[in-house]
Amino acid sequence: MNNFSDMLSKAKKMQDKMKEVQENLKKIEVVGVSGGDLVKVTLNGDYEMKSIVIDQNAKKEKEEIIIDLIIAAYNDAKEKLKRKTSEELSKAAGVSNLPFDFKLPF
Repeated sequence: MNNFSDMLSKAKKMQDKMKEVQENLKKIEVVGVSGGDLVKVTLNGDYEMKSIVIDQNAKKEKEEIIIDLIIAAYNDAKEKLKRKTSEELSKAAGVSNLPFDFKLPF
């Protein structure tokens, strides 16, 4: 019965550690860029957009081009965030090469 108690204790510690990691992941911020830095989009670890910076030169373009630049910058930030999240999860779990689209079970 003692082994079962030890196993439960270890599982609880692992769950607490993963919750801590999830909270830390929310604090991550990444910047996606497009158009040679004409547009920059900042996302946090919850994929919330924190800011958009549009260079004055981009504002001279047609609306459709500006929209495309914003979308491209967002997609760049999203991919960077996926990679960063995967790296942080790998460090926390003590394993390497977790896929960057890995989802936590809780």
